[in-house]
Amino acid sequence: MEALRSRIKENAKLVSDALAAYFAARSGTALYQAMEYSVVNGGKRIRPFLTLEFCRLFGAPAEAALPYACAIEMVHNFSLIHDDLPCMDNDDLRRGQPTCHKKFGEAQALLAGDALIFSAFACMAAAPGQSAGSKVQAVQILSEAAGADGMCEGQMLDMESESRRIPFERLLSLHAHKTGALMRAAAQLGVTAASGDAKALEAAGLYGEKIGLAFQIVDDILDATATTETLGKPAGSDVKNHKTTFLSYMSVKEAEIYAKRISEEACAAVRGYAGADLLCALPEYLLFRMN
Repeated sequence: MEALRSRIKENAKLVSDALAAYFAARSGTALYQAMEYSVVNGGKRIRPFLTLEFCRLFGAPAEAALPYACAIEMVHNFSLIHDDLPCMDNDDLRRGQPTCHKKFGEAQALLAGDALIFSAFACMAAAPGQSAGSKVQAVQILSEAAGADGMCEGQMLDMESESRRIPFERLLSLHAHKTGALMRAAAQLGVTAASGDAKALEAAGLYGEKIGLAFQIVDDILDATATTETLGKPAGSDVKNHKTTFLSYMSVKEAEIYAKRISEEACAAVRGYAGADLLCALPEYLLFRMN
C-alpha cells in the first residue's frame, strides 16, 4: 500500500505541475481565474492516475500520457463545477473550499466549466509525441465518455431520479454513466497514449467501469457516515437532495461487501498483465477511505 500511496503522490504532482504550467502560460482573465481555481485546488487525481498508470502498464513512460491525463482532469472538474450549481446539487463546498459559483458567481462558474471542456480537447490535440491517430482516438474516447452517452447522461438520470425511489438497475445505469464512463475513459486514454491494442483497451475499459462503480459505492457510504470536515464537501447531501443511493437498497455493511466484490472484478480485468500490481492495489486504497 505504501508503494501505491507514493505513486499516487508522484502522479498527482506530475499532473498538478502540468496543469499549473498550462494556466501560468495563459492570461489572468476572470474566466481563467475561475478555471484555475477549480482545477488546481487539490483533489485526489484518481482519473489522471489511471491514465498515467495504464500508459506505464503498456510500455510507455507516464509523460507520454500527461496531456491526456490533464485533459481527463479538466473534464472531471468541468463536471464538478456544473454539478455544484444551484440548478443541480446546489453545494457550497468542494475540497474544503467554496465551490466555484460561490467564489465567482453562477455565470462565471458556468462559463469556466464550459471552457474547461474545450481546453481539455486542446490539450490532447497538442500532445507532443502522439500520432494523429492517437489524438483522434483520444478525442473519441473522451467525447463519448463525457457527452450525451456518458457522464452528461448520467447527470440527467441523476436529476430525473431525485425525490423518488428508482429501480436498482437504473441506479447501476446512472452510475455507469455518471462515474464509470469517465473512469473507463481515463484508463483507455493511457492505453491509447502507449499505442496499446484492442484487447488492452477492452481490459482497461472494464477495469475503469468497475473502479468507477466501487468508487461511487464508497462515496455513498461516506456521504452518510463521514463529516463535512472529513469529506471537504457537505456531508448528507444525498439525503438533502432526496437521491436514491446504494444505501437505499442495502446496509452500510452490505454496501461495503458489494464494493469489495466489484473491486475484485476490476482487478481480474488486469491481473494477467505484468506490472499491474499498483492498479490491483488501488481498489483497496479506495475502500480504505471508509475506515
